[in-house]
Amino acid sequence: MIKRIVKMSFVPEKVNDFKNIFKINWKYIKGFEGCEHVELLQDKFKPNVFFTFSLWKSEDHLNAYRNSELFESVWGETKVLFNEKPQAWSLNELKFD
Repeated sequence: MIKRIVKMSFVPEKVNDFKNIFKINWKYIKGFEGCEHVELLQDKFKPNVFFTFSLWKSEDHLNAYRNSELFESVWGETKVLFNEKPQAWSLNELKFD
């Protein structure tokens, strides 16, 4: 299982544009093969900063999404709204018995 966090900062006037892009596409992202969960989080104190949190069955599934037409389309619409370079992390959960 891969946990993926992406931090995105938008031009304040473009926040609603991004929310609309995500609202339209989240069900397709969530339905992408290997995606177990996806959610959008908004920073409590910086309302133009968002995070996506997603769970993927494997790195291969995540990479298949990142190389898909869906990602290309969504990212193409989204990246023009940024006011800072996005950051992304792929994480493994550490479990302790």
